Amino acid sequence: MSTFVFKDYRFDEQSATATFHYGFDDGTEYEEKVTFKDVKPGYNAEVLDRALFLSFILAGTSYFKTFPTPNVVFEKGGLDDWQAEFLNAVYQEGLSQFAFENNLRRQDLAQFSAVGTHLQATAYDGEGVIALQSGGKDSLLTASLLNEKNTGFTSWYIANSAHYPALLDTLGAPLRTALRVIDREKLIDASSRGGRNGHVPVTYIVASYALIDAVLHGSNTLLLSIGHEGEEPHDWIDDLPVNHQWSKTWPAEQKFAEYVRRYLSPDIRIGSPLRSFSELKIAELFVAHAWEKYGHTFSSCNRANYMQGADNTQLKWCGECPKCANSFILFAPFLPAEELKSLFNGQDLFEKPLLTETFKGLLGIDGVMKPFECVGETDELRRAYHMAMARGGYKPVPFDVPDSDFDYEKRYDSQGWANEMVQ
Repeated sequence: MSTFVFKDYRFDEQSATATFHYGFDDGTEYEEKVTFKDVKPGYNAEVLDRALFLSFILAGTSYFKTFPTPNVVFEKGGLDDWQAEFLNAVYQEGLSQFAFENNLRRQDLAQFSAVGTHLQATAYDGEGVIALQSGGKDSLLTASLLNEKNTGFTSWYIANSAHYPALLDTLGAPLRTALRVIDREKLIDASSRGGRNGHVPVTYIVASYALIDAVLHGSNTLLLSIGHEGEEPHDWIDDLPVNHQWSKTWPAEQKFAEYVRRYLSPDIRIGSPLRSFSELKIAELFVAHAWEKYGHTFSSCNRANYMQGADNTQLKWCGECPKCANSFILFAPFLPAEELKSLFNGQDLFEKPLLTETFKGLLGIDGVMKPFECVGETDELRRAYHMAMARGGYKPVPFDVPDSDFDYEKRYDSQGWANEMVQ
């Protein structure tokens, strides 16, 4: 049985580039690079190394998945018991969709245990807010609410090409980007040799890179934009819940924040100011606080904008994917039909035959599985659908949708300090 190897990580100050090396014991090697911008001397090198190690262990999922194995070793760095359990969650719960689609079970995935040495948290003297941006509704709502409270922040976006959404230049805050280069050539080679592919906990990976950027620039607060989502499993593999967006869940946010507190510094905060809101409530807040400015320039469609290497300068909607269907349901209760349809070339997605099965999955009809995407809960989307029908102007889907008493105004558990950033 093969062994996955966490080989090395380093940071080149001159080019502001972090490099991460992985491999398997058969000699296969991978290299991932992330280049940061506008880095000046004076950052906390000790805390930076802790942040680099966190990215090192998280970004490894992208390469581990090619030939998954329970066996892992570290050539650099070590783990204590808490870190081992943290990584077991990342490489098992975080890879649950991958496991489901590749007929794997929990015991086929990485099994971590304490090894080597580890470092305790240290003091960190920093100040400043970084808010992750994507051009989607959640991150734009966060930016809008921060602006309304006159809270200064820096927008941050990680790109995989020279392109980034142009609307990020209109947020009333400085924008800083980073460039991530995955080892595409080696991944293609692995695929040709029977390597597997699938979803990884990308939110964790991106958050870890933003954390590096925060340390490089002396910031102490990192804001994600994630509501109450991801808690509802798509399916189960024995005791392993199958979840597309595990790294967006409230338990995952708490684990990440606790990792930072334990191993980087208690002086650094990371969390989501939207965590207490349902996805449907976020849509309502977006219409109230952000639609006028961003309604016709934002997009939550991954297919049209965020494929590797795509030019996403001007964001678009494909009108054919689960994210488009999900967004249509969520916004329909709060927008005139003609306004919402204008985003989709005048189409009412509810009556689009191509999306009938997708809507069945979203609305829990005929046993169709909920799509593997970042989408709302079944009861939440049923409530949104019936609110849209009551509003009027939309055609019904070609099947009956059960009623729902989902309380979209309910407030969920969250980190209090993060709530206070926007409320």
